[in-house]
Amino acid sequence: MRRVRAHSAGIKRGTTVKKNPREFPGQPADKTMHFNPPASKDRIISKFPKCYNPQACLQMKDDWNTKAKMACQDRAARLQGYDRLKMSKAVVVGDLNVGKTCLINRFCKDVFERDYKATIGVDFEIERFEMAGLPYSLQIWDTAGQEKFKCIASAYYRGAQVIVTVFDMADIKTLEHTQQWLCEALKENEPNSCFVFLVGTKRDLLSSQECQRTERDALKIAAEMNAEFWTVSSKTGENVSEFFFRVAALAFEDAILKDLETGNSTARIGDGSILNDKALKDSAAKPMKKSCC
Repeated sequence: MRRVRAHSAGIKRGTTVKKNPREFPGQPADKTMHFNPPASKDRIISKFPKCYNPQACLQMKDDWNTKAKMACQDRAARLQGYDRLKMSKAVVVGDLNVGKTCLINRFCKDVFERDYKATIGVDFEIERFEMAGLPYSLQIWDTAGQEKFKCIASAYYRGAQVIVTVFDMADIKTLEHTQQWLCEALKENEPNSCFVFLVGTKRDLLSSQECQRTERDALKIAAEMNAEFWTVSSKTGENVSEFFFRVAALAFEDAILKDLETGNSTARIGDGSILNDKALKDSAAKPMKKSCC
């Protein structure tokens, strides 16, 4: 299976990512990437992924939006090969040692490591999908949980379509901190512009009763955050792929619908560049939501 990874763009783990797109060899400045191979078979999504818990779900439905589906069919019919790859951005935030890197690595690399070095600054992975017949790519940004790196990581919250707040199900204090992490991420983005997820990791460490008790507490927090709730185990892989498929599908469909509303060219999905200095400056110039608290 062939996937795009951060290190293929000249970035090594343990380093701080720079904003200048020229620092990313092979990465174009806009969201349209050219002459890329199709997604691997396990990244083809034809049916709309289901939520984990209907009590904390962003959208209750079994299929793609009708308008979005028709637009995808039309674009797929006119698309010539896989020479256009659309992209959205997801940022993963949360306390140190809650399992953010393990979660991303399980999905992107299908590996689990007990011992790993804490993320310094930010890191990212890129996963290719085929969504409703169209090529699509999701950038997954892994941010540092240490307080001293917050000022670095926060710059990369901008332009996100998805915010994933992560907590350790075996450490209830990390759940209490998720709302503050969400506030920090929302400050860097326009109001109501992001899908929000609350994800509990390490469910394999809890008994069935403990898991149910923690889920009840998490559902209350998810309701306050207007977030969709999931529990996963990076060790066993439980719910990991299902979660990221859900993230990618919601971001993809939302981008399609926004394009239809604004009448943007069918050659692009989304509102502009992710790794572009100009996009970061424009984002900073726009009025931001001051607080979610």
